[in-house]
Parts: sequence; C-alpha cells; structure tokens
Amino acid sequence: MKGLETSRDQFVTKLKERLDAWNSRVAKWEKTAKTARSEPIDEYRSRRDAALYNLTLLENASEAAWEDIAIGADEAWQRMEKAFDQARAHFERSPRKEAST
Repeated sequence: MKGLETSRDQFVTKLKERLDAWNSRVAKWEKTAKTARSEPIDEYRSRRDAALYNLTLLENASEAAWEDIAIGADEAWQRMEKAFDQARAHFERSPRKEAST
C-alpha cells in the first residue's frame, strides 16, 4: 500500500478490506481445487499469516511508532499480494487448461 500519509485507522481499514476480499476469492478457489492442499494457496496462507501479524502490530502501535511499523507491514502485504496474484494466475488459468486437454 502506498501512501502512508493516511491515518493508522484508515491504513488498517484498507488492509482489512483487501484481506477480506482476497480471503473470499481464495475460499472459492479452495472449493474448486482437487485437493485441500495447493501450493499457491499454501504460499498465500503463509504470507497472509505474516501480514496478519503485522496488522496486529499496527493496530497496537503507539501513535509515535505506527508509521515505522507500517513500513514493515506494507512490505509484508506486498509479499502477500504477490502470493495472491500467483494463486489467482494458477486457479484462473487451470480450468481452461484442463478443458483443452
């Protein structure tokens, strides 16, 4: 997330909204996956857990410290976004690939 000039509450709210949307999409992919274990989903979950930890730090940070913590949280969220994008690419291309074989 760029623009750390927003308030802590706004920043946390944006992160939670994005996380809810991603979790909803991942839940749909899990239903269509042939097995409950999928490498792209596992990677997303791992990155999500790290981002949730950073979100907790952000929520509990003092006013003076939240911007410093937000920088680390932003990096964790970028890694989670990359994992989400990889999972999306995997699941959104898989049905077409399987249908053509």
